[in-house]
Amino acid sequence: MRVLIHKHDRLLQLLDGSAVLLRARVALGRQPEGPKRRQGDQKTPEGVYQICLAKENGKYGLSLGLNYPNAQDARSAFAEGAIDQLTLCAVEAAVADGRRPPWGSPLGGEIHLHEGPVDTDWTAGCVALLPEDMAVLYRYRSHIEDVEIRP
Repeated sequence: MRVLIHKHDRLLQLLDGSAVLLRARVALGRQPEGPKRRQGDQKTPEGVYQICLAKENGKYGLSLGLNYPNAQDARSAFAEGAIDQLTLCAVEAAVADGRRPPWGSPLGGEIHLHEGPVDTDWTAGCVALLPEDMAVLYRYRSHIEDVEIRP
């Protein structure tokens, strides 16, 4: 199973092969255009991520944490001079070990799929779903191999 999020369309799909198990409207970060590049930019990342954390009682209810930044995010940031070698190595090692990457770097972190209204973009970079849609997604959390966020 995988999750596919189309930022432009504000649409999330839960896919099992070619079967669509869930189609849901979403809200994004307050600055939805373009990929997340740094802490506080209010953007939702773009790329392929894995679920690294599940919370039943997160700040906004049910919540699935993503392993942002991933190795590709970190390599791009390192090439641009936005992070140092130590941060790059820490992110790469966490990804290689299947652990949550450091969320306190200049790239930001703590990106979640979580409950919330979907009528306007309001998050700090997360993806919000209506509670009933998040309940379906949460139920399948252990079967989701990746979460792809596209422009």
